Amino acid sequence: MLDYYRPGVGIMLFNQQGLVFTGMRIDMPGAWQMPQGGVDVDEKPIEAAIRELEEEIGTSKVKMIVESADWHYYDVPKEIAERLWHGKWYGQKQKWFLAEFAGTDEDINIHTSHPEFQSWRWSTLEELVANIVEFKRPLYVAVIKEFAPILEERGF
Repeated sequence: MLDYYRPGVGIMLFNQQGLVFTGMRIDMPGAWQMPQGGVDVDEKPIEAAIRELEEEIGTSKVKMIVESADWHYYDVPKEIAERLWHGKWYGQKQKWFLAEFAGTDEDINIHTSHPEFQSWRWSTLEELVANIVEFKRPLYVAVIKEFAPILEERGF
C-alpha cells in the first residue's frame, strides 16, 4: 500500500526571529504551505530539498539542521489526486528538513521559472498550522512536534 505514496521532501525554513517561511499556493489561493516537492529518481532527499528550495523560493542560502527520523505521510483528497497524478498516488510520503535561513529577505524570489507561490511571508508556528490546508494539518503538527526540541534549544 505504501507504494501508492509519492516520495517527496518538505523544508521547515526558519529565520533568525524563529519564524517559518510560508508561501501561498498559486493553484489554491488562501492555502499556505512550507516549501515541498517530489524526489526525482536516484536523487537523495537532501538533494531534493535543496533543489526544491531553489525552484520554489529562488535560493538555497540555508543551513540544514536535521532530517526527520522517518517518512511522514498524508493523503490527498481524491479529486486533487486525480487532477495532479491521474490516480497514480493516494498522497505523499515526505522526508522533512529543519533548516535555518542564511540569507536576507531580498534573496527570496518566488517568481521562478516554475512558480508555485503567489506570495510569501514569515509565520509563527501557530499561523502555519492555522493556515495550512486541512488535509496536510496532521502532517504539519507531526513535523512541528518532531522538530520542537531543536527549536526550543534555539529559543523559538
